[in-house]
Amino acid sequence: RITRDKQGIDKSFFPTYYLHLEWNGETKLFLLAARKRKRSRSSNYVISFDPTDLSRGGDTFIAKLRSNFLGTSFTTYGSGSRPHSSNNRRWKKQREEFVAVQYEANVLGFKGPRRMNVIIPAMTPERERINVIPTNNSEALLERFRVKDLKNLLNLYNKQPVWSEDTQAYVLNFHGRVTQASVKNFQLVHSADEDYVIMQFGRISDDVFTMDYSFPMCALQAFGIALSSFDSKLACE
Repeated sequence: RITRDKQGIDKSFFPTYYLHLEWNGETKLFLLAARKRKRSRSSNYVISFDPTDLSRGGDTFIAKLRSNFLGTSFTTYGSGSRPHSSNNRRWKKQREEFVAVQYEANVLGFKGPRRMNVIIPAMTPERERINVIPTNNSEALLERFRVKDLKNLLNLYNKQPVWSEDTQAYVLNFHGRVTQASVKNFQLVHSADEDYVIMQFGRISDDVFTMDYSFPMCALQAFGIALSSFDSKLACE
């Protein structure tokens, strides 16, 4: 479950998000936290193991989510230098990319659900995740998706909702896990089996959202994808 904290003047524009693992309907275990950073030219979120330390230089920093200016492309990556900054003295290693999200631009302004593609590293036969550590821009997840170089990658996409005359909205079957309609709600599937939902995300109250995920996705990847859904998208709405 993800809880969004928008209390206070500052957090109304730069909210904090908390991810908890729930079971038995009551017990909660904290997993991750994220906050949108200020003074960034594009949307930028820091993800941490510690809800009290959401700084990029903190010991509990685990990853960062960054978008392009239009909010149509997002990448979640770890610490290290950028692919085209191999001589950056601050870092001794290149950064690893965990997941990328590409939203389809709605340049004609049609009303309807968002369309999204998600790219994650594939798994080995031993069920180990293949590391994606780009040494140049052509090896980055988003660029490989753009040129259809999907070797050792998985391309997921959102299951398209159907229009309901009863609710006058696009709907998906979340089996009771989502209770409020929202453009942010989605389910991710793979072309090999569209009945197997790898991730689903949706609103249950104003600032509480359900996030369910399964193999081959991990909590960090799912959290990054969910954060990208919260962000405003100039070219998608």
